[in-house]
Amino acid sequence: MSNKIPAATDTSIKARIQRVGGHMAGMVMPNIGAFIAWGLITALFIPKGWIPNETMAALVDPMVKMLLPLLIAYTGGRMVHGHRGGVIGAVATVGIVVGADVPMFLGAMIMGPLAAYLMKLIDKPLESRIKPGFEMLVNNFSAGILGAGLAMLGLWGIGPVISKVTVFLGDQVKWLVEHNLLPLASLIVEPAKVLFLNNAINHGAFTPLGTVESKETGQSILFMIESNPGPGLGLLLAFLFFGPRKLRGSTPAAIAIQFLGGIHEIYFPYVLMKPRLILAVMAGGVTGVATFMITGVGLTSAPAPGSIFAFWLTSPPGNLVGMMTGVVLAAAASFAVAGLLLGFGRKADPADEAVAAVETAPTADTGAAVAIPAPATSPETDADRTEIAAELRVEDISKIVVACDAGMGSSVMLASQLRKQLKDHDVTVEHTPVDAIPADADVIICHEGLAERARSTAPGKPVIPIQVFLGDPAVTSLIATIKKGGVLNV
Repeated sequence: MSNKIPAATDTSIKARIQRVGGHMAGMVMPNIGAFIAWGLITALFIPKGWIPNETMAALVDPMVKMLLPLLIAYTGGRMVHGHRGGVIGAVATVGIVVGADVPMFLGAMIMGPLAAYLMKLIDKPLESRIKPGFEMLVNNFSAGILGAGLAMLGLWGIGPVISKVTVFLGDQVKWLVEHNLLPLASLIVEPAKVLFLNNAINHGAFTPLGTVESKETGQSILFMIESNPGPGLGLLLAFLFFGPRKLRGSTPAAIAIQFLGGIHEIYFPYVLMKPRLILAVMAGGVTGVATFMITGVGLTSAPAPGSIFAFWLTSPPGNLVGMMTGVVLAAAASFAVAGLLLGFGRKADPADEAVAAVETAPTADTGAAVAIPAPATSPETDADRTEIAAELRVEDISKIVVACDAGMGSSVMLASQLRKQLKDHDVTVEHTPVDAIPADADVIICHEGLAERARSTAPGKPVIPIQVFLGDPAVTSLIATIKKGGVLNV
């Protein structure tokens, strides 16, 4: 059998949307610590904070207007053209930040990557034309001239336009709130989350808009729409009591990881196994947002990850009761609908046979070849799977990469588990965003919903798609095969 794995030749609309959203979230997520620092300072020291302090509150404006946009711009530029792109992106973004009345997160997301891309276009032809000894001179002055020009352009032309767009988007959110329509956003957000667009929605849209609102009012409900841990908790509790027996054993750990740890991706596979359960998390999302609106609560900054502990830490004074009420009612609504759709455990579901087949798939006890079961929901045909099949000798595996949408959630958890299980073997395990898989990866593990993007990012690399993040037979087979030796069929 040939061991070459052809590159993906086509990318679905879903994968393209995931990729664009992933780039947006990728500019914000690495800087979430800075957002939380700003949120804590805001929650503590503004006039309506826990311990008002005028001196400390002076940190709020410079951080939200200058520091956070420049961090986003640097990160976006670095994604395009390395450190050089990050620097030029930050310099160019200063132009749209100066003089703006609102935090320019949207502008930073545009200007940072754009400036880096222009720098990349300039660097490419200059690379082969610079005379030896003049490299530093040319590189520094080309970056300086471009940065100065873009900063002035941003101040005079681009900045005012983006300011108006930012204000317009904020006005639309206010209109939804004033007309009590914001809960309906969950009808779009929850289905998008299970397609792994959660980071794009939360950190690419709600976090920038919510930060602008929080600066004005001290809190924002937008931070609570996608990140509410209640709907996921209700769904997992329903699986614990009424789900397929083969899955019940994994749900207590999943509940802890989702509700306490804030990694929402852990419950996405449960919905994907039984797509009708999307109605349960939608019901939970609508209920939670409606409750937050009625009680008038919000958070001071993005709760990242979306853990109940993060909700507590970012809640302003007087909001704890309303916040907990919204989370509990969201969980209750999700639990009730999911329980109903699962027949409260009393009726057989034909889909359970597929779940049982996955859960009881044989693992490798010998050094023989191990076949990784094809995901039940894979869009590929049998012919496609035959084309990408390959044999990989265990002795050739030195680096395993676990990829998720942002490289900071489910992939961190699974990579940590693999390191512990393979600590006695000469195998490195890393976690990365699915769009930044390193070239030296020998095996890539990701959820099947991201497999297409993984194959596109790392053509020719073996990809092992999984259905659940805890106890998936494909991961079990991989570990067993590495420990016993032999050949892995992927």
